[in-house]
Amino acid sequence: MDMVEDQLVRRGIVDPAVLEAMGSVPRHAFVLASDQELAYLDRPIPIGLDQTISQPYIVALMTQLAQVTPGCRVLDVGTGSGYQAAILAKMGARVVSIEILSQHASRARKTLEGLGLPMPVHVHVADGAVGWPEHAPFDAILVAAAPKHVPQALLDQLAVGGRLLIPVGDIDQELLCIERTAHGWTRKRITAVAFVPMTGTTLESDQIQVASQRIDG
Repeated sequence: MDMVEDQLVRRGIVDPAVLEAMGSVPRHAFVLASDQELAYLDRPIPIGLDQTISQPYIVALMTQLAQVTPGCRVLDVGTGSGYQAAILAKMGARVVSIEILSQHASRARKTLEGLGLPMPVHVHVADGAVGWPEHAPFDAILVAAAPKHVPQALLDQLAVGGRLLIPVGDIDQELLCIERTAHGWTRKRITAVAFVPMTGTTLESDQIQVASQRIDG
């Protein structure tokens, strides 16, 4: 598929499982009927209610950095259309996906159920900053909306060795890759990004301070 070769391989996506999933999951199933001709362009696409489906390269980049393997437990924060969750499930991950907007959650459930994915995706209506502690710890957490600070709840729900991929910032955002170790967390800045803002919960100042103190790198 042109999308895989032109947008992903040429920009450094090398994980065969990521490339296979991106090439086989029908992206057009996750965009509005009026935007079908835009489905495979390397750009975010509006899906209604001021939300977007992320550009293919960013979905692939976050998935590759998360080091997803079959059977791992993954939390997808910000279901949106369900596209990121579908990529993860296609790779054999056990996915819990949370979406604060019930309309998007309902539509994503129907789309995901109709694809016959190898692993079911469990979509819940919830606040992304809170995560989904019932199924923690997670081997990877991928976040598709940008808070101003890293939510402590998401850090706490990572398994040791697990990775959190999250855009952080207000006007100027950066994608972070945070890995949990036996002694805390390490953080790596990946690239500048532009995601919709995370809504629902305002982090308390003491939570922000704790997160800042406990992340190294």
